[in-house]
Amino acid sequence: MFPDIASGADWKSAEPVNKGWSSDRKYRIQTYSGAERLLRVSDIEQYAAKKKEFGIIQKYARLGFEMSAPLEFGTCGGGKNVYMLLSWVRGQDMETALPGLPEKEQYLLGRQAGGILRKIHSVPLDPEDVPRQTKKEKKLLQLSRYEDSDLRIPGDETALKFVKANIDLIWHQPPVYMHGDYHPGNLIYTESGGVGVIDFNRWEVGDPYEEFYKLESFGADVSVPYCIGQIDAYFSDRVPQDFWTVNAVYAAQASLFSIKWAERFGRAEIDGMVARANRAFDDFDGFTLSVPRWYTDKYRKAYAEQGRADTGKAGSV
Repeated sequence: MFPDIASGADWKSAEPVNKGWSSDRKYRIQTYSGAERLLRVSDIEQYAAKKKEFGIIQKYARLGFEMSAPLEFGTCGGGKNVYMLLSWVRGQDMETALPGLPEKEQYLLGRQAGGILRKIHSVPLDPEDVPRQTKKEKKLLQLSRYEDSDLRIPGDETALKFVKANIDLIWHQPPVYMHGDYHPGNLIYTESGGVGVIDFNRWEVGDPYEEFYKLESFGADVSVPYCIGQIDAYFSDRVPQDFWTVNAVYAAQASLFSIKWAERFGRAEIDGMVARANRAFDDFDGFTLSVPRWYTDKYRKAYAEQGRADTGKAGSV
């Protein structure tokens, strides 16, 4: 399939991977030597963006956690495509694995994930990557697109008002390199019982607090203990109040705009985003609360000390 990728001579098979929203064509590679790889193929027009992405993944790979690590980058398809070859993280999707694990393990895995995220955010920014402006205008424009659509849901007025009243609170933290889509759907429960990180194609530079709103969209319905653990460990068990307000702004804005965003994918995806928005409305009491109802100190009191004691283990906080 890929005769102009030199390492392809050792490939036994290339199985398409259809999971995820990326426009990349993805393949699970099995080599004759018994290794597994992930191949991502994009149109050549994306060469510069994909080269930058590969460089960012190389930065993350130096941080010492299990991840889909960069192996090769180049062109293929007679110059019509750009590819990157990454290591394959063996295990089970975290969104599938978490509900079947004891709550204690779910929470401790969340702590591992929170520690990994803190490492990702610690990478020094290259001067040319520092944003010249914040996302405030973009977020408000997205919100107006939702307001002007015929997809509005009952009871959205409080959330709309909350976002507009508090939008100036975002981007007060120094910008960082972000994973960009950090939630159980992009994490692996590894064969060693730890956390592996995949799918860095939505990386960006921005507000570190923005990294958390997807816990509401794609995490809380999978595992509340995991979500609490990720937040607790990231902030070393001292979550600042300003985080909660900013996180609620991101959660409210995303809950509404995601409904409009899903329009291009059809009714089933719209309905899924509406269900997530309604859950967020419940969790934040119509966004009259800044701390979601599911966040409690139950698991921290019971298990945080063990999470700290595991610091020396691979993938731990």
